[in-house]
Amino acid sequence: MKKTLYIKNMVCNRCKKTVERELNALGYNIVSLKLGQVVLNESMPKDHSILEENLKKHGFEIIKDETEVLIEEIKIALIKKIENQDNLNISSYLSKNFNKSYSALSKLFSKTEGMTIEKYEINLKIEKVKEYMQLGELNFSEIAYKLNYASSSHLARQFKNITGMSMTEYKNLQQWERKTLDQIV
Repeated sequence: MKKTLYIKNMVCNRCKKTVERELNALGYNIVSLKLGQVVLNESMPKDHSILEENLKKHGFEIIKDETEVLIEEIKIALIKKIENQDNLNISSYLSKNFNKSYSALSKLFSKTEGMTIEKYEINLKIEKVKEYMQLGELNFSEIAYKLNYASSSHLARQFKNITGMSMTEYKNLQQWERKTLDQIV
């Protein structure tokens, strides 16, 4: 039998590597590791206090509450939606992925995180825009297209609303301050 641990803030490949390193250092047998979730061999110790301490040093924590697990899964689903350039609207995407009404997911998310799912997705997209600008491989129109914006002007308005500066101003600064995905909420 296997034991599943849900890890808060494990939202990128760098996070996965850090968690994997900590698990290996403590002798845990990893069956699978994906964003927000680790499956371990059941023969591992039930007391994870040392693991919890080590993970906390890196900004992670083991989630024990079902609601927190669901919220973390929603966040990870949204990150994947953006990474995979899925153009399905957010309500359909989440309802399909979680087999729950979007209304219920949305209310729970807002209550728990103090931010709507839509606002969270916009913040994720803005951080992705910053990443694309740093890479310098795409122009603003191509970035807007990749992130499923109706137009580059719509993206530009959202970017200015969130960051307080235009995309051109941000790009010209070359002092790219980005939030890591686990810091968005």
